[in-house]
Amino acid sequence: MREMDKNREYSEVYNSWLKNAADDPDLITELEAVIDDENAVSDRFYRDLEFGTGGLRGVLGAGTNRMNIYTVRRATQGFADYLNQEYTSPSVAISFDSRIKSDVFSKAAAEVLAANGIKVHIYSELMPTPCLSFAVRALKCQGGIMVTASHNPAKYNGYKVYGDDGCQITLRGAEIILEKINSLDIFSDVKTADFEEELAKGNISYIGQDVIESFYQHVLAEGINTELCASSGLKVVYTPLNGAGNKPVREILSRIGITDVTVVKEQENPDGNFTTCPYPNPEIREALEVGLRYCDEVKPDLLLATDPDCDRVGIAVPDGNGGYALFSGNEVGAMLLEYICEQRIRKGTMPEAPIAVKTIVTTDIVYSIAKAYGVEVIDVLTGFKFIGEQIGLLEAKGEENRYIFGYEESYGYLSGSYVRDKDAVNASMLICEMAAYYRTQGITLMQARENMYRKYGVFCQTLYSFTFEGESGMKKMDEIMNGLRTAPPAEIAGLKVVRFEDYKLSISRDTATGEETALTLPKSNVLAFFLDGGSKVIVRPSGTEPKIKTYLTAKKPTHEEAEELEKKLHAEFSKNFE
Repeated sequence: MREMDKNREYSEVYNSWLKNAADDPDLITELEAVIDDENAVSDRFYRDLEFGTGGLRGVLGAGTNRMNIYTVRRATQGFADYLNQEYTSPSVAISFDSRIKSDVFSKAAAEVLAANGIKVHIYSELMPTPCLSFAVRALKCQGGIMVTASHNPAKYNGYKVYGDDGCQITLRGAEIILEKINSLDIFSDVKTADFEEELAKGNISYIGQDVIESFYQHVLAEGINTELCASSGLKVVYTPLNGAGNKPVREILSRIGITDVTVVKEQENPDGNFTTCPYPNPEIREALEVGLRYCDEVKPDLLLATDPDCDRVGIAVPDGNGGYALFSGNEVGAMLLEYICEQRIRKGTMPEAPIAVKTIVTTDIVYSIAKAYGVEVIDVLTGFKFIGEQIGLLEAKGEENRYIFGYEESYGYLSGSYVRDKDAVNASMLICEMAAYYRTQGITLMQARENMYRKYGVFCQTLYSFTFEGESGMKKMDEIMNGLRTAPPAEIAGLKVVRFEDYKLSISRDTATGEETALTLPKSNVLAFFLDGGSKVIVRPSGTEPKIKTYLTAKKPTHEEAEELEKKLHAEFSKNFE
């Protein structure tokens, strides 16, 4: 009976959409195509697309559990209600990337905001996520919207909400917005206006070149040895993976004198279908395959790849055997941290009491590097907004210059306080500068990485994701996390668990004594297992995808030992997700 009631409820919502979703004919066509498929209808309507701490992300299509102009409008109405409650005469900056309907969704959001009396500043063409964060603060806006699904496959799109500090919206703000969204009927409670009419009235305006140029100047100010770049002879292959990085990254590299840049033509221009890189994530080799083929011909010192919204960057470097090796986000971030520390001390620009910020799932080698250079490390929850939050706290005390670098293992980096999100324009510049500097010293990036590991030990970090699609998948994810929480393993791959941390319950437990101490970070559904010898396993459900992610750290004196241990950790811990 309960299942019949469910189907009847889905059917009613389905019919409502058939009647009211006429603003996008694609949605009506899709709905008519699944009319006789109960599972397809259920999957589109069994829940509302969740507005999480960062906003929305989901598969494009018709229904409450899909990304479309109606779910975007409803979320924007909730955001508008929040802004009008919290501020007098608020304004919002909007940007978008190359994804399918990103431009449509950005205009739909602008129309809702304008209809609610909120001034809108919108980029006239696709621009990176960090440029959105920058515009929020540069234009003194009270909020921001970035239409992107980051590195997800082409069938996804998303919508990230920012606060007046240029960070993604706070937990408190997200909760209020969600409450307001949940009170709205998706069709009858949303105000909207005509984009062109509001543009003519001045309620919507395009963000000018002056803001873009100011962003470039702030990025360039983060350089340390940029004067060496022009004469370094550095050769680069660059792919924007059909995203928003093409113009700004190439502009910055040109300005610092990196001119021998070969762009991957197949991935140069915007393409929401990501024809040659179906999973446009610079963390994985498949996304870089076309670029690596270019490397075989061009023989560059470095391959750079930025994701569609240009907030992450991945690299590959010559491996010394005729091929190219991919560096992980943990490795690139650690190398950048050491480079920044070493060179700022050498040039006398290191601030007093410097601070680096990392997420809890990011490599522990950071502690060793920071200790060597007298840098304080602050750990934050997963998500770059928590790094941005730390910059904001320093700024409030007039100490933002103490912040020298922040990064997360998922290829996001930032060396300045001018934005409050990860910035692949900034990171691309720093990576090229670092490579150029080492090249002038006769050191390859491969050698620089090995020098770092010889100095601090080998930390082999890997990320594994386990996907659980649909309604049943969500339940399975909850069951797995609850099982690990209530009955944590005593050992993993033969290594004793010496400490167990539960960030949802805010406890850290010494497994030998049973003594518990309180964790001070905000509550989050994250579990950490610290192993004898310095290795570690962290597990958490993704906030934006139907996945559970596991972060494995194998610490050993040599690469061979670390890799062998990592395989054992993966083989054993993966059994929890079968």
